[in-house]
Amino acid sequence: QVQLVESGGGLVQPGGSLRLSCTASGPIFRIDTTYWYRQAPGNQREWLARITAGGSPFYADSVKGRFTISRDNAKNTVYLQMNSLKPEDTAVYFCNADINWQNFWGQGTQVTVSS
Repeated sequence: QVQLVESGGGLVQPGGSLRLSCTASGPIFRIDTTYWYRQAPGNQREWLARITAGGSPFYADSVKGRFTISRDNAKNTVYLQMNSLKPEDTAVYFCNADINWQNFWGQGTQVTVSS
């Protein structure tokens, strides 16, 4: 069974950095576009970035210049490097991916930006 697992969340001070990972496991034949989203309490889920199978990145304006998405196909892992974090970046971060022509969500990882 295909699974997506996020990791790397935690507590960080404003201005700090975190790197999130999204790793796919199971019987994988193909991973197409992978997405990162976040959801803060009381808010809708917000799209942040996506990366195509070929490695082309795209970003929401809210994170452009601060967040970088990348992928390691050998490890079936997509990363989200987050720099210059702000308190308003506090949320649960989710990855979503098209794997084997189906769409999967991870369980999310909490990111808290606070002094």
